[in-house]
Amino acid sequence: MHIPVGKHRSRLEMNMTPMIDVVFLLIIFFLVSSHLAKQEVQADLKLPVADTGEEQQTTRRRLTINIVATENPPVIKFGTRPVRTQNLTTSLQQEQKRGGKDLEVRIRSDREIPYGVVEPILVACARLGIWNVQFAVIQSVDAH
Repeated sequence: MHIPVGKHRSRLEMNMTPMIDVVFLLIIFFLVSSHLAKQEVQADLKLPVADTGEEQQTTRRRLTINIVATENPPVIKFGTRPVRTQNLTTSLQQEQKRGGKDLEVRIRSDREIPYGVVEPILVACARLGIWNVQFAVIQSVDAH
């Protein structure tokens, strides 16, 4: 019996193309998701100062509402999307359908915004039964 010499042996090779594709898709996913997360809360605002409060960690879906004072009247934005005061309830209903009953609303407002601009947001949340409404603030230097 003749034993073949090792010149014609085939080598086992792994195809790396699918793994490279998956890695690139993961990189793109994380870049896009981090960009969107930054956009949502990146409005440059002078937040109010608070002496008390606690930092919240949540696993619920959170809607961030920015109230920007750069224009007159101030602009209300759901993330980066401007919303008219007349459409607040409708827009909140749409977000509530997407986020479920446990929707959390965080209001980020410039410290010079009068209460009259914030009040329609609170009223719309109350009408829809959204109970988890929070205000973003900066901790006072004197506190702790």
